[in-house]
Amino acid sequence: MYDLLLAAATPGPSSPPAELVTPGPWGFAVIAFLALAVALLVFDMLRRVRRGRYRAEVAAELDAEEQARAAVRESNVDDQDIDPDEDPARR
Repeated sequence: MYDLLLAAATPGPSSPPAELVTPGPWGFAVIAFLALAVALLVFDMLRRVRRGRYRAEVAAELDAEEQARAAVRESNVDDQDIDPDEDPARR
């Protein structure tokens, strides 16, 4: 009985060698589909990252402009209205 199981477990001459086994057209189609899907996902990811970077640059420029306007508003003092005798910094 052990000989019968051993004979059934060993491959017969009808099976081709492992070097000749290929995935076939279905395997090629699946790999090609996966490669195309990965390429499209990478392209979409790069586009989204680039868009986010541009938005961050524009937001930084807008913040800098707002800070510059606020600095001009705060420093826009009419110095001629100050009497030098009443200036607390000179006392």
